[in-house]
This record gives sequence, structure tokens and C-alpha cells, in this order.
Amino acid sequence: MRTILSFLFIIFSIVGMAQTKSALDNYYQSSELLPLIINYDADKGNLTRFYSILNSPERRERFKKLDNDYLNELNKLNFDKLTVSSQVDYLLFKRNIENDLWFLNKEETEFNAIKKYIPFADSIYKYEQLRRRGAYLNSEQIAHQLFQFNQQIQQLSKTVKQEPELEPALATRAENTVKGLQVALKSVNDFYFSYDPNFTWWWQKPYQLFDSSLTVYAAQLKNKSIKTTAQKDDGSGIIGNPIGRDELIRQLKLEYIPYSPEELVEIANKEFAWCDAEMLKASKELGFGDNWKAALEKVKQTYVPEGHQPEMIMDLYNQSVNFIKQKDMITIPPLAEETWRMIMMSPKQQLVSPFFLGGETLLIAYPTNDMNDDAKMMSMRGNNPHFSRATVHHELIAGHGLQQYMSARFKPYRNFRTPFWTEGWSLYWEFLLWDNQFPRNAEDKIGMLFWRMHRCARIIFSLNYHLGNWTPQQCIDFLVDRVGHERANAEGEVRRSFTGGYGPLYQLAYMIGALQFYSLKKELVDSKKMGLKQFNDAIIRENNMPIEMVRAILTNQKLTKNFTTSWRFYKK
Repeated sequence: MRTILSFLFIIFSIVGMAQTKSALDNYYQSSELLPLIINYDADKGNLTRFYSILNSPERRERFKKLDNDYLNELNKLNFDKLTVSSQVDYLLFKRNIENDLWFLNKEETEFNAIKKYIPFADSIYKYEQLRRRGAYLNSEQIAHQLFQFNQQIQQLSKTVKQEPELEPALATRAENTVKGLQVALKSVNDFYFSYDPNFTWWWQKPYQLFDSSLTVYAAQLKNKSIKTTAQKDDGSGIIGNPIGRDELIRQLKLEYIPYSPEELVEIANKEFAWCDAEMLKASKELGFGDNWKAALEKVKQTYVPEGHQPEMIMDLYNQSVNFIKQKDMITIPPLAEETWRMIMMSPKQQLVSPFFLGGETLLIAYPTNDMNDDAKMMSMRGNNPHFSRATVHHELIAGHGLQQYMSARFKPYRNFRTPFWTEGWSLYWEFLLWDNQFPRNAEDKIGMLFWRMHRCARIIFSLNYHLGNWTPQQCIDFLVDRVGHERANAEGEVRRSFTGGYGPLYQLAYMIGALQFYSLKKELVDSKKMGLKQFNDAIIRENNMPIEMVRAILTNQKLTKNFTTSWRFYKK
């Protein structure tokens, strides 16, 4: 009996090990580039923590060396013998390093253009270098130097007033470089002050005086920026930094988007025309004929009573996830469902994010007691159940919530983040659910179409802004008039787009990324080369990257070491 039990134990152990190995193989997919990418990220982390003074020449040169060293390591690899997945890693890793070098060279050019305004910088950088290794400082000498620097900065402040205005990028570089000098001096102060009696005796007064002067001087340099037409306050209170056509094209190429800004606006208008036609159909269903704004207004009035928004969101979540499961559209790990959670969005954040946001945590936007009545009503109307039904799957499952869950588990070394994958994937799910008749009635259709129109509008207003064609106020008016936004919500969207820390391509990435995924679905799923669930599972396991590279992996596309974007994915 014992022999039989031992035999069964061995059999079960082998089966269990095989199953475990299979699971691990799925989780820990590797790449020939994995060691290089992991080491680069770790090396960069070490250097970032050590060379912590932004804009310093020492930091810049050290990061240039890091990047060039890794480019040399990449060049040693035989690209043609790599798997397609590893070739993708190679191309994207190389792209990231070269882009980093581009920014470092830009930083150097701008630093050289503004260094005449900071003649004392080298001395301050030297103090910080000595501090890092705990050198004993000649405190009396440094104190006298700080007094001299303070006199120098007073004179510079006068001469700067007579200088021509600076290009916005130079003004920002000058301001941030001065702030970097303050960080360097604070590092010295925090290390020695109180611990070294001699330093404490000599340092305190000149340091405080000079630091205060640097604060004033940084603001003065910032205000030397040329006030372009697009940067003036047009009444909206929103002042961003339009980057221009050349920089838009450079960034589009980095994202493997082979279209010009003008072509992208044309795509948006074609998608808008489809939305318009569908919106008119839904308006007629509700009995409003061609007056789609009246139909939209009726839908806005369906907001839930105060205090009931969270339970409404929970109900919508259950509807969408049950729908996705019934259609068997993607694998949903139980833990991903178990661990997402809700919090309420602060009034301050609602100024730039007037609608709920998602991921592992769902942030619910709804009025608070300190908002005025108009703001409360606009928030409630703009977050009505039919609008929210259209985006709950965008924010949670199978959108951002599932993205975050899977990205932490599948090829997490792929640090190739792009909003075209992040936001494109979530909007692609809005497309899928529309195609599968997720909207139950005309009100649901209007809710989903409102958001789809909004994604089209994002392309149009963000590109026109960065091309210098529109002001922020024109962007706000466009969202109100063309999409039907509440004005406060439109202001929040535009403020978020241009001052919320998002990249210039972020807003257009929603629709363009979704169209890329949708085109890839037509190529692989509609042609019966892959099943829908197989297709969606494959994408979410490759992690975040430009979608043309996802296509290369799924189609086993032959790549070259000098690959450039060529996928004209849009056909309408």
C-alpha cells in the first residue's frame, strides 16, 4: 500500500510540476534583451539618485555615457538572429535610448545658451560634489563666495531686464537650472549645518540671503519668456506650451504613427461624421428628430440623486463585466476582479478631471458640499448613468484596471510606455462593446456616442492648439458646441490637456490607438486567423508598446535593424 501511495505521490508531483512550469512559462516569457534592459534601468536608477542636480553638466555627461555604452552593447547583438519579439525589444529599447540622448543634447544646447546668466554655477556644483563624499569644506571661504555671488546676482537682475526676451524653452531651462542650484546648496546645507560648528558659524547668513535671491532670480528668468499669442491668457486662465508642427511630427515618428498632424485631423473628422450619423439615429429614436443636442440634454437629466453615484457605478461595472464574460471576449483573472477599489475624487482634481478615472483604483467624480450649485449640477449631469455606462469598462475591466494587472505580470521589463497602447486599448473596448450591441436603448447609444465624439474632438482641438491655430478658449468652445459638454467639464478637459502634465500626443492617442487596435482586429480576427479572445489575450500579455510593434509580434513580421514606421492602418 505504501509503495502504491509513494508511486501516486510521484505521479501527482510530476503533474503538478508540469502544470507549475506551464504557468511559469506563461508568466515569465523572456527575451534576449531582458538582461540589457533590466541592467540599464537599474544603472539609470543608481545614477539618477547619485547625480541628482538637474541640468548640471556633470549629470548630463554621465547620462550620455550611460546611453552610449548601452548603444554599443546593442550593436554587438546579431539583430537578424533574434526572435521577432526580441527584435521588437531591440528596436524599442534603442529608440528610448536615442530619444534620451536627443533630450540630453537639447538640454546641453539650451544650457549653453543660458549659462551666461549663472556665472556662479560651476562653484555651486563643486560644493555639492565635495559634499557627496563628505569632504571638509573651507567654510569661511565659501561664505565669502556666497556673499560675492549674491552681489553678482543683484547686478545680473538689473542687466537681465535689458536683455531681449527668451524663447519659452530657454526661459524654462534657465528657471529650472537656477532651481537646481538651490537644490545643490540645500544638499550642502542639510549635510553640514549643525553637524560642523565652523560651517554653521560661517554659512547660515550668506546661504539664506543667496537662496532668497535665487528664488527671485528664477522667477525673473521665467518671466523673460516670449509671450506668444497662444500663450497669452485668452480669458480661459489656461496657459500651456504649444510645441509646433516639427516637434509634433518628431513625436509621432517615435510612436510609430506614419501620419502628419493634418492627416490625423482628417481622420478625426471622418470618425466624427460616423458619430454624427449614429447620433442622429439615436436622437430620432428618442423623438427629437435632428435636434441631437435636445436628445443629449434629456440623457444628461438622468443623473442619480446625490450620494448614489458609487452604487450606480458598481451596477454599471457588473453589467459590463458580465457582458464581456458572456461573450467570452478576454480572460479575466479572478484576482483582478477581486482587488480593484473605489475612492472619491477631490474637488481640486475634478478641476482637471471632471469625469471618473480608473485603473486598479476607480476615482469617482461627483459634487462635494463646497461646490456652488452650478458646478454641482454640471458635475451630476456630466456623470449621468448613460455617459458613465459608456466608460466604466474603459476605466476598469477590460480597460485600465486589467491593463495594470497584466502589465505587472507579463513582460514587466518592457518599459516602452505609450498612450496609444494605454488609452487606445481602453477605447478599443468601447468599439468592441458597441459592435456587440452593449447599448440597450437610445439613451445608452447617446452616452457611448458622446464619448466617441469626445475622442474625435480631442484629436482636433489638441492638434490645432499645438499647431498654433487655436487658443484654449477656442478648444473649450469647440467641446461645448460640437460635442455637447457642460462648460465647466469642457474647461476641465482642456486644462487637463495642456497643463495637467500630459504629453502633447496624449489626447489624440485615445482615438488613434483605438483605430490601430481595431484595424489589427480586422486583419487577424475578422479574417479568422485568430479568435477574438485569443487576440485580446495576446495583446494584453505583450505589455505596453507602440501598436505597430504589437502587430509585428502577432503577425511574426520580418523586421530590420533600421525599421521605420509604415503601417497606414486607417481605411474608411
